[in-house]
Amino acid sequence: MNAAALYDVIERRRDVRAEFTGEPIGSDVLDRLLGAAHAAPSVGNSQPWDFVLVRDPETRARFQEHVATERATYAATLPSERRETFGRIKVEGIRDATLGIVITYDPDRGGPQVLGRHAIDDAGLYSTCLAIQNLWLAATAEDIGVGWVSFYREQFLRDLLAIPPRVRPVAWLCVGPVTHLEDVPDLERHGWRPRRPLADAVHHETFRR
Repeated sequence: MNAAALYDVIERRRDVRAEFTGEPIGSDVLDRLLGAAHAAPSVGNSQPWDFVLVRDPETRARFQEHVATERATYAATLPSERRETFGRIKVEGIRDATLGIVITYDPDRGGPQVLGRHAIDDAGLYSTCLAIQNLWLAATAEDIGVGWVSFYREQFLRDLLAIPPRVRPVAWLCVGPVTHLEDVPDLERHGWRPRRPLADAVHHETFRR
């Protein structure tokens, strides 16, 4: 892949909700996506992630019901105008996607002395997020959609998938073929929040402008 192709994939990446077709993913494609995630850099080479592939319709239905409850809980906290905008936004494609991939973080992976984590304990969590981003970009390159579901309680998902107590479920990713990827991200299209200009995020020498 040349540089232009890489930047194109970064630009096309979207958080997919409503565009899943439900068609199968080839095992070779899925292996490449997971391989890309597993190739992510990690603090002390601890590789603190695991990937739980969820296809069972009953499990996905139970998770979707939980997410719907959390969505309603969040909506109830919003002012009426904001609630109306939020009501137009689909927040998950749990049952529409081909499968769910739950990515977890194990803080004990790598032993008691993880090189590079002595001062920043969250470096392992950051590593797991890099694995997620690798998978997401690889999926975009393969014309596979990914949607990150964040309306859930960690303990519910831990119980649902028998995840050990010390292991954190970081992301439920809805993954599968899509009809298309939107040109404009959903939250921008629906008027929730515009993209922040790059110039507003860049600082020189110190944070203070």
